[in-house]
Amino acid sequence: MDSLNFRSDFKDDYIFLMTDDTGMFQHSYFGVPNPIYGYTTDDNARALIMAVMLYERYHEKKYLDLIYRYSLFLLNAQNKDGKFKNFMSYDRRWLEKEGSEDCLGRCIWALGFALFSDCTPKGVKAALANVLKKALPNVASLEHIRAKAYSIIGLSFIDDSDSKGLVYDMAQSLCTQYDEHKDGEWKWFEDDVTYCNSVLPRSLFSAYRITGDKEFLRVAEESLEFLENITFKHGYFKPVGCNGWLHKGKKPAEYDQQPVEACGTVLTYLEGYKATGNENYKDKAKKCHAWYEGENSKGLSLIDADTGGCYDGLKDKGINLDMGAESLISYVVSFLKMCSIKV
Repeated sequence: MDSLNFRSDFKDDYIFLMTDDTGMFQHSYFGVPNPIYGYTTDDNARALIMAVMLYERYHEKKYLDLIYRYSLFLLNAQNKDGKFKNFMSYDRRWLEKEGSEDCLGRCIWALGFALFSDCTPKGVKAALANVLKKALPNVASLEHIRAKAYSIIGLSFIDDSDSKGLVYDMAQSLCTQYDEHKDGEWKWFEDDVTYCNSVLPRSLFSAYRITGDKEFLRVAEESLEFLENITFKHGYFKPVGCNGWLHKGKKPAEYDQQPVEACGTVLTYLEGYKATGNENYKDKAKKCHAWYEGENSKGLSLIDADTGGCYDGLKDKGINLDMGAESLISYVVSFLKMCSIKV
């Protein structure tokens, strides 16, 4: 076989159950989309990445339609100053004037990825390029490290000097923060390990590929090794639980384990493999994806065989049977990424 194929019976039913004329719903009630919580730009930005990947792999019109749907959501979410609103009610009312910095970073990531893909229609690219142009003036003033990391990843797809300059400056600031918090065996960017952790080393692998700066590679490898020592203690992937996280000098929370962490770490290891050729990174990516399929601390699959949806995580007493957008997108992106690599 030329590529991995973890589930030959991949189903996309739940993607279309979770998506209406507006965009992708944020949450579900068990296996039913829950309109009470409406939509978020965060989820629709990630869904755009997923839709582009689906269209790249299968070239089916239904996935092209999703690209238009999620792109429209981002266009509607952008303010005049280039930033993005995040939370929208079911009746299409925005619930805030401006979203978080992380939301902006995730939008930059989605925009860069969609613009880079040859499968994104020219008209969509023109629209998204304008959205990105309006958003870019806000990137240099970002303060939160994950927002910077998402932005680095998105801009690493854009081949121009301004983008490379922003990538370099933000990556340098992440390295500075890393060195300020590094202490003995603690090799991390903060005094806590919390959510979407692997995006930080991933962004520095991306920055290294773009700039060739070996300092970025050093910090990426060191911080990923630190994270690996926490999440692979038992031989399988076990992300830090969100019910307590990991505080410096303490033990990591075992639960609740989130699907977004498995996908994020898959993408990080594969970016590390792309940057260095380290075969161990590719092997670890496989193990991270296997978390969805049952290679985890509960020995349970998180995939709903009927719809292709993904459950919202592992709890102390078993599976969280809700199936929200973040979980669904994380699984599908991880699946598609793993199917694309060579064995």
